[in-house]
Amino acid sequence: MITQLDELPEGVLGFVVGGKVSAEDYRDVVIPALERAAAEGDVRWLVVIKDFKGFSGGAFWQDLKVGAEHFRSWKRIALVTDVEWMHHVTSLVGWLTPGQIRTFPNSARDDAISWLLE
Repeated sequence: MITQLDELPEGVLGFVVGGKVSAEDYRDVVIPALERAAAEGDVRWLVVIKDFKGFSGGAFWQDLKVGAEHFRSWKRIALVTDVEWMHHVTSLVGWLTPGQIRTFPNSARDDAISWLLE
C-alpha cells in the first residue's frame, strides 16, 4: 500500500510504503501525483518505507514505467527506511536511477527532506 504524505515543503513529493504494493497503488496514488509534480519541474521524491512486503507483478512493472516515463524530471530521491537490505541494494544499483538517490534511516527523515531541498 502506498499513501501520499501531506505537509511536506513545496517541491517535495512524498509517499509512505507499507505492506504489499500493488499496481493500483501506482495508478491511483503515485502516477497522478507524479504527473502533477513533473509538470511543475524537477521531481524531488521522498519515499518512507516502514513495513515492506513486496511488489505485486503489476506494481513492479509500474515502478519501472514511472521511472522511464519521467526520466528527465527526476532530480533527487530520498529513501527513508530501516530495512537494511534496501540500503545495500540502493548503494549497488542506485546509479541506474535517474537523478541522485540517497538512503536515510527512519530517524533521519528530516535530514532526507533537507537533502532533497538542496
